[in-house]
Amino acid sequence: MSRNTLSLPSFPIQKLGKTIYTTLLICLMFALPASAEEKAKIWRTLTVSGTGIERIPTSLSQINLGVEVQGKTAQEVQKEVARRSSAVVDFLKSRNVDKLQTTGVRLNPVYSYTNNVQKITGYAASNTVNFRFPTDQVGTLLDETVKIGATQINGISFIATDEAISNAQKQALKKATQDAKEQAEAVLSSLGLQSQEIVSIQINNASAPPPPMLQRAEFAKANLADASTPVVGGEQEVQASVTLQISY
Repeated sequence: MSRNTLSLPSFPIQKLGKTIYTTLLICLMFALPASAEEKAKIWRTLTVSGTGIERIPTSLSQINLGVEVQGKTAQEVQKEVARRSSAVVDFLKSRNVDKLQTTGVRLNPVYSYTNNVQKITGYAASNTVNFRFPTDQVGTLLDETVKIGATQINGISFIATDEAISNAQKQALKKATQDAKEQAEAVLSSLGLQSQEIVSIQINNASAPPPPMLQRAEFAKANLADASTPVVGGEQEVQASVTLQISY
């Protein structure tokens, strides 16, 4: 009786082993530094972070103001606040204020309490807007809006123009980079070492923090003085941080 046999192609073992060795060698060449010098470049590094601050004058005021009306019925106060708000908005548009937008519309009941009994006595409605205007002209503008119908000035913050902030960010980054380099030079020189090259650069931030609301006040027409409301701006601070990794 004969048996069927299956014959497999033969592989030269020596050739296969040589191929595997060559493949591993190529992988190691890509995975490891090519020389001791490159190894030292990776391990002999100093990481420093520098800070830069640029202060610029604020020429714009960001203002939040509004109209608030109280009355006996919701329809009455809503109609009146809409009328006054429209007059204020039309006036602001005529003065070409920048970035005008509505920031709040509200209608709430007003309660009174007698013998622990809650009773609605009327309604209060308000409409608030936000905008920007040159600081040196904003005092007169505020007085005029109050005459037209505004009853609230909720806050004023002072900011620089977008162009001034952009230029300040670049200057702050330069200062932060120089600060990081000087720190690295101080450390390395004290150890008798010299910097070789910058291995990596990281920009952590370069931004202007949001300006705080500096004041809050409510005005009534009866209390409005003839003199213009004085408004004086200040400086805005732009900060930047840069991290350098330097070989030595």
